[in-house]
Amino acid sequence: MIPYGRQDIIQADIDAVVEVLQSDFLTQGPMVPRFEEAVSAKVGAKHALAVNSATSALHIACMALGLEQGDWLWTTPVTFVASANCGLYCGARIDFVDIDPRTYNLCPLALEEKLIAAERAGILPKVLVAVHLSGQSCDMQAIYALSQRYGFKIIEDASHAIGGKYQGEYIGNCRFSDITIFSFHPVKIITTAEGGMALTNSDQLAKKMNLHRSHGITRDQSLMTHPSDGPWYYQQVELGYNYRMTELQAALGMSQLTRLDRFVARRHELAKRYDELLTDLPVTTPWQHPDSYSGLHLYVIRLQLEMINQTHRQVFEALHAAGLGVNLHYIPVHTQPYYQRMGFNAGDFPEAERYYAEAISIPLFHSMTDVQQEEVIQILDKVLS
Repeated sequence: MIPYGRQDIIQADIDAVVEVLQSDFLTQGPMVPRFEEAVSAKVGAKHALAVNSATSALHIACMALGLEQGDWLWTTPVTFVASANCGLYCGARIDFVDIDPRTYNLCPLALEEKLIAAERAGILPKVLVAVHLSGQSCDMQAIYALSQRYGFKIIEDASHAIGGKYQGEYIGNCRFSDITIFSFHPVKIITTAEGGMALTNSDQLAKKMNLHRSHGITRDQSLMTHPSDGPWYYQQVELGYNYRMTELQAALGMSQLTRLDRFVARRHELAKRYDELLTDLPVTTPWQHPDSYSGLHLYVIRLQLEMINQTHRQVFEALHAAGLGVNLHYIPVHTQPYYQRMGFNAGDFPEAERYYAEAISIPLFHSMTDVQQEEVIQILDKVLS
């Protein structure tokens, strides 16, 4: 089976983890700060806070931005449920903005139209989560301009996008957002086994997220309500969570980070070959915006079903049966039963639903060989014909 994605672990990664295992610290040692500093330096953000998952990073980002009961969080329906659930964790209400039919990201034109209506109704969002699907950046300049006009905060869910660029600069620098989130899940571009990170240029937001990821506890005298009782002393000043990353995870991440640009470059080589090799098949290949250099976590094709004598499901199942571990990213969040109980219905976001009816993520990972890629093409050709 050729998977749609997989981690790339070499001896240097193993050695880095073993070194930590043999050290004095397995958690809350020097490696996590080193990893944070390395990622923030790489992408050009002032602060980076490592946590145990991107979901945790989304949650503390929402908390730091003051999202609470009665507020609105908007995001795209074509994402993993965590991009919306993070708002529910804070008691906020959720709504969605339909996707651009070419990038499959949140559409700025649809966003503007929805904001105009929301302003009239007095229900503007407090936070917008802009998801960089497959690793390609949203049109952040346009979204940022709307945030300045309508007063909402921006979280970039760049779980797919570390190593990618927007307007020639690394995604994660928060030029057009308040906070950016990375994921280090095994199938992502680099991995810490599980893990995530929140980046920001705001000292205040960084302090808040630092509190929220570790029980709301601080040893910072400036945050305490009275002078310290002694060197052992700490105070819980907020209600936080245990979202910390371990030293083992950070060590793996540090080792992986040294190969980040190589990983992304190889993904681009493979994507370019796919673009060429799929030309004669009844599929639509991904479109890349000229402002974006995608991290290419995923390579999503859309089936031209009118030219294929099979259903979407039949094609998916035939590819699996032939040895391709294809997947579908994602089932639109508003169609999930949990969200439908909130009042969302099929038909609410037609572009997202059209995408879902045709999309398949085919194998793409940086250790993929040309021979494996050619096998993918042969199987696709056989199944689709």
